Amino acid sequence: MNTSQYKIDLDLIPTTFDAIHAYLAATVFGLALTIIILLFAMLIGLMRRSKQAAQAKTENKEQAISAQIPKLQPEVKVVEKIVEVEKIVEVEKIVELPAPEPIILKETTPDAALQLLNLLQKEARFIDFIKEDVNAYSDADIGAAARVVHSGCNKVINEHFSLATVRSEQEGSKITLNKGFNAAEVRLTGNIVGQAPFTGTLVHKGWQVTDIKLPKLTAGHNANIIAAAGVEL
Repeated sequence: MNTSQYKIDLDLIPTTFDAIHAYLAATVFGLALTIIILLFAMLIGLMRRSKQAAQAKTENKEQAISAQIPKLQPEVKVVEKIVEVEKIVEVEKIVELPAPEPIILKETTPDAALQLLNLLQKEARFIDFIKEDVNAYSDADIGAAARVVHSGCNKVINEHFSLATVRSEQEGSKITLNKGFNAAEVRLTGNIVGQAPFTGTLVHKGWQVTDIKLPKLTAGHNANIIAAAGVEL
């Protein structure tokens, strides 16, 4: 074998590193790096697949085992009970009462009262009897004078007033006053407790005027003169 054919001439090896050699070196380095990255990615993919396959196999085994084992734990049902609490709120409401109606007082003239006194004095000497000092007279004298006054007053009342009793029941009988009775017509006495109805004894029937017939006065009449002074000539 002739070895002279395989001799390397060192003079033929380039001694300078030009741009072409730099490009070739970079290309070779890039290809090598790309191959390394692809191999590394393939390796990671194979590892992930094997891991997922192992996990899937393990889960299948667990599901198969759990399917074969009967359920030992009873089902527990939770029942929620809702309790409604009603809260009562007391509200104090202030009610304004209506103002009471004003009391209207009737204006009266003294003419009718003076006219009545005039009639009583004329027929019964009423003013003379009231103003007399009866202590200076005996009971017999007072009784005799009282008859005259009584007769005259009775005459005036019967002629000029119509009277009627307030209650129609007999005095001494039991009566019942229901709720809403007229307090102006009935006056309660005794032990008054609670509210109507009241049951009691009728002590007095009461009186009420149903009609008045007083004489008419002439113009210029002085009603203040109850009885004119008497002068004997």
